[in-house]
Amino acid sequence: MGIVAIVGRPNVGKSTLFNRLVGQRRAIVDQTAGVTRDRHYGKCEWCGKTFSVIDTGGYTTNSEDVFENEIRKQVMSAIEEADVILFLCDVGTGITDYDQSIAKILRRTKKPVILAVNKVDSGEKIYGTYEFNALGLGEPMVIASASGGGTGDLLDRLVAELEKTGSKDVDEDLAHLPRITIVGRPNVGKSSMTNALLGEERNIVTPVAGTTRDSITTRYNKFGYDFLLVDTAGMRKKTKVSEDLEFYSVMRAIRSIENSDVCILMIDATEGIQAQDLNIFYLIQKNGKGCVIVVNKWDLIEKDTMTMKNFTEDILAKTAPFTDVPVVFTSVINKQRIHDVLEKAMEVYKNYSQKVDWKELNDALMPQIEEHQPPMYKGKEVRIKYITQLPVKVPSFAFFCNLPQYIKDPYKRFLENRLRERFNFTGCPVNIYFKEKK
Repeated sequence: MGIVAIVGRPNVGKSTLFNRLVGQRRAIVDQTAGVTRDRHYGKCEWCGKTFSVIDTGGYTTNSEDVFENEIRKQVMSAIEEADVILFLCDVGTGITDYDQSIAKILRRTKKPVILAVNKVDSGEKIYGTYEFNALGLGEPMVIASASGGGTGDLLDRLVAELEKTGSKDVDEDLAHLPRITIVGRPNVGKSSMTNALLGEERNIVTPVAGTTRDSITTRYNKFGYDFLLVDTAGMRKKTKVSEDLEFYSVMRAIRSIENSDVCILMIDATEGIQAQDLNIFYLIQKNGKGCVIVVNKWDLIEKDTMTMKNFTEDILAKTAPFTDVPVVFTSVINKQRIHDVLEKAMEVYKNYSQKVDWKELNDALMPQIEEHQPPMYKGKEVRIKYITQLPVKVPSFAFFCNLPQYIKDPYKRFLENRLRERFNFTGCPVNIYFKEKK
């Protein structure tokens, strides 16, 4: 059915309405004005029709604030991209100067505009909606997005307007696409990397740490690749997170890691790998996700022929025992080796998704196991009979043996190393389980 963009000034309830339309708490909602900065996409289904919804930041005209300048650009991009525009106002404040400015822009557009007045949660407030006719955008619809009041009628109107535009249903299921998530500490270049890969100013980039708040998902479909690219908020140590907004941003980032297939962990070359970088790395490993480490801002480092090698060795020494992870050195601002990041991420996804044939698996490993059997335990001989890969997303293997409880970690690492030597699991965690087979 096309695309609907929700626009309006700050704090009128755009993200609350967005969450209700898509049926999930996808966007952060807070009383603080200006919480939403980047364009946020979701899918809405109504009466058998499906369409995309864009949540935007609050539009203002204060040109002194760097964030508000960038938010305005994102709002204008959403208006340009949309088939139908949903202009949201707040009944409690009446028409403001910002509302007038937005209405002036929307009156000039040739696209359908639906005016909705939000926060009408009682019969008395309906009388306050009449003044919004003065905006010149037709009869306003009355809604209360927090409780859902009036949203059914609003959706009926949206579907009708989208049908008039001739746009088609968004019925494509994206669940099968790989999810590549960019994570890291604040201000390491995550949003810059996203924009560089997409070739557009998809996400707001400023020198201020914490610019990105929500996790922003975008489909990448170029150069033979097709996947979902997720930009996340910077993740600081828990002790340094003092504001509710940052807490929710970090929680969204953690949730994005949990829902991803491969994570691109970005670190700052000028600072080296920090304790918090390692915390994020271990979080990726704990959740069983593929990983590519990207060292950004490489243009700021004084280098010789051994600098890159030494830097890589230092990183892998700190990520041990998991050292089978690709490391890419980039300068996003100079677009240096950014496509290497893409290639490595998709290579790791291929490794992450591979299914090894049962016969090939046993033919490759059983001779080595016969040659190096598990150590005896209290005079008891441990014998592994055969191996199979488990039908789960993370590369996982079950080794069937007579006494699984007596196999210790050193032998488990031996088996993992043999698996990695024979089959390419670079960048992927490998889970090994021992099952009893009498």
